Amino acid sequence: MLTNHKCIAYLSICMLMCSCGTYFNQPFTQEAARIGEDSKSTNILLDLPPAKTPVEVAVYNFSDQTGQYKAVENGSTFSTAVTQGATTILIKALGDSGWFVPIERENLSNLSTERNIIRNTKQEYIKGLNPNEPPLPPLLYAGLMLEGGIVSYDTNIITGGAGARYFGVGGSAKYRQDRITVYLRAVSTSNGEILKTIYVSKTILSQAVDVSLFRFVKFQRLLEAETGFTRNEPVQLAVKDAVEKAVHDLILEGIKDGYWSTKAGPEIDKELVENYVAELDDSKLTDLYNRKLYKRRPISAIQLSLGGALINGDYVNSQWKLNSRIGYKRYLNNHFNLNLNLNRFNLANENIFNQSFYALDANLEYTILPFDKLSPFVFAGAGTNISNDFNGIHPKLFFGGGLEYLALNNLGISLFLDNNFVFSDDLDGVVRGERDDMYLRAGVGLNFYLGNNDPKKQEKRARKKELRRIKRNNIEKSFYKEETNESELKPVSNDSN
Repeated sequence: MLTNHKCIAYLSICMLMCSCGTYFNQPFTQEAARIGEDSKSTNILLDLPPAKTPVEVAVYNFSDQTGQYKAVENGSTFSTAVTQGATTILIKALGDSGWFVPIERENLSNLSTERNIIRNTKQEYIKGLNPNEPPLPPLLYAGLMLEGGIVSYDTNIITGGAGARYFGVGGSAKYRQDRITVYLRAVSTSNGEILKTIYVSKTILSQAVDVSLFRFVKFQRLLEAETGFTRNEPVQLAVKDAVEKAVHDLILEGIKDGYWSTKAGPEIDKELVENYVAELDDSKLTDLYNRKLYKRRPISAIQLSLGGALINGDYVNSQWKLNSRIGYKRYLNNHFNLNLNLNRFNLANENIFNQSFYALDANLEYTILPFDKLSPFVFAGAGTNISNDFNGIHPKLFFGGGLEYLALNNLGISLFLDNNFVFSDDLDGVVRGERDDMYLRAGVGLNFYLGNNDPKKQEKRARKKELRRIKRNNIEKSFYKEETNESELKPVSNDSN
């Protein structure tokens, strides 16, 4: 039975577990309209230095190209999964950046109709009163046209949760992650060339937490309490974030390729490009689930290990005996590597058998998570056992698995266990029964990797390589322009044969 004090304590725990912030910010009253929120990318877009010369751009349509409707549990709906106002979001991002002068093209027919009304009004009424009335100024035309749209909306790319319940008290937490993808391309209006295409993705997080209490506090008195909250990231805000990030990257791509520049000068341009190239390198080393794909393990390693060996033969009362190993490992690709090992170990049964052996092993190993510091691995191979007196030589097959942790960039600590099948029944000196002898080996080892795979140094090398490529391309472009100008200025020869 529960006392009243215990009931109050349980309820207090339920309240605390569901996040204090949620309860202190519950919407109990109607709220007035407010200025729209900034996204994560708003600040990085607004923090860019001002443009040397803003570019006129036209956006006809930046639409939802997914064709998806909002998912519901029961029935059907005609509501779309993402906003249909992405063009408006893009135009605002272009204007806020200060790098572009957006020109109205989405509703060009409305604009043309209104200009015709103004022109007719001036001709019929104003001209008679004021003959010097200036004509209607011409429409701006764009040197750049932006196209693209929202190309995908993927739901449930990650789902999960955790929960526990004990003696009527429990709670759970669930989450879901969706993903939206945006493509933005810049097209030259002079020749139709696609100058740049930008690809940006943004995840959308949904969370749910609940806590419940279900207990009998006394005879025929049941206490039941339940609380929780759900939080969903707005899809419109995710679209705004992705579009603003796409505009930001388009500006930096244009600086990198020399299409435009900042008012601050070449030094700031160079710094912006270097930071952007570093971000590109980091994105190439990041997979869909935000895991870094650094090649952490160099191509080869020296292995040292100590452990034990346990025979499974014809005698009883097997004993663990010392096993030592030295070996060499070489990676064939990110996952597979070859191992050559020399082992010295003892096999023993209590008061019956004790023999020293050498084993020369070769195996193929598969590293399951090669880009993580902690990775399991499995292996299989073949080898030969040689007794200490060289009188017994037994071929064998073995397989096993283990776990490796990179404590340092060049040092890994591993745990392993393998089972060895010997093609003989006289490993322990006795032939009895139909089954061949076998033995287990287990131990802990150190892997000394040869070379340097520091992720930060990998980033620096990739960044320098990309900057050299950009510099080389700029030199080639300038040389081509000079050569073209010289050919245009060269006089035509009047010699004739």
